[in-house]
Amino acid sequence: MPAKRKLVPPALNITPTIAEGPSPTGGEGDGSEAHLVDLQKKLEELELDEQQKKRLEAFLTQKAKVGELKDDDFKRISELGAGNGGVVTKVQHKPSGLIMARKLIHLEIKPAIRNQIIRELQVLHECNSPYIVGFYGAFYSDGEISICMEHMDGGSLDQVLKEAKRIPEEILGKVSIAVLRGLAYLREKHQIMHRDVKPSNILVNSRGEIKLCDFGVSGQLIDSMANSFVGTRSYMSPERLQGTHYSVQSDIWSMGLSLVELSIGRYPIPPPDGKELEVIFGRPIVDGAEGETHSISPRPKPPGRPVSGLGMDSRPAMAIFELLDYIVNEPPPKLPTGVFTQEFQEFVNKCLIKNPAERADLKMLMVRIVALCVHKPRISLHKESQILAHFPSRSIGSLSSSLTITLL
Repeated sequence: MPAKRKLVPPALNITPTIAEGPSPTGGEGDGSEAHLVDLQKKLEELELDEQQKKRLEAFLTQKAKVGELKDDDFKRISELGAGNGGVVTKVQHKPSGLIMARKLIHLEIKPAIRNQIIRELQVLHECNSPYIVGFYGAFYSDGEISICMEHMDGGSLDQVLKEAKRIPEEILGKVSIAVLRGLAYLREKHQIMHRDVKPSNILVNSRGEIKLCDFGVSGQLIDSMANSFVGTRSYMSPERLQGTHYSVQSDIWSMGLSLVELSIGRYPIPPPDGKELEVIFGRPIVDGAEGETHSISPRPKPPGRPVSGLGMDSRPAMAIFELLDYIVNEPPPKLPTGVFTQEFQEFVNKCLIKNPAERADLKMLMVRIVALCVHKPRISLHKESQILAHFPSRSIGSLSSSLTITLL
């Protein structure tokens, strides 16, 4: 296999919109009120329904009372997870009583770079959408950068998947809509690409909301953490792995790969053969056209690399460079026939076209998935209870709400 060049994502040159210093949610008097009024005006431009508008206004009102964030103001409750060079904990902000998710990133960097990262992260204060995890602020303390976010009590979809084994198509339709709307908001309102779409960065809560987190707003932070993005590379598009120009089309590839993973219950490269599919779905998977046992594996499995032995991150035991070579040079994954609707299969296939110029764009995919959800027969209460029985209790409320598609 030819040697791969070192993969270092290009930095985003984002001009800070907020001066270095105290969090813009802090301060007293007219400054804080003016900031809140300005954000509320921006909400009017987002075409939200009344419930979404009320929830965002409530979040912004709470956030305005938080003030400048300091390390001493937090009480650690529990660990939520780890990844991308950081540990995420559930904390209570003692002055306000708010429960938050705090991501701690340890970086040995110069003060000037550290200050630049904090400045760049302030852009997150302007990212207010029902499909983006809320941001309270960022600060540096004792060798670590803290990023404080809205706590999503349903967890991430990779956590849900570990307990649920697979996520039904009915729910993945709502996931797709939320991810597409989140990506569209970032691109249209802030000219930002996500850069890191994967199940662990798609969060749910008990109100039925599905939101994106950990998008690449800080170019300096991305550069400083380049060596810790091995897992992220598994979801990168072929064009990004090859070091060529990439756009939001790369995020669409990552979403498509995530949908296949959530549908079959494991990272889809290398693809499962007919025997593994039978284990996954509890019956032989038959190709509708040929009537033969179905396999979605375009080439034999690498010797000594079992696909059934999954690691902690749910990916098969495949060397990283072998995996990246597979993504670039082999046919893309696809959903097995006879299990999912043809419309959903086609939707995923259009996300995973290797040529980004031929890959479906955000607008086309939104039209397709909304049409698919609208025309899907309503799920009976019996069917809904069967679906929810497969999910962890902490996510039942959120996933129940996910069965009702809200069309804006």
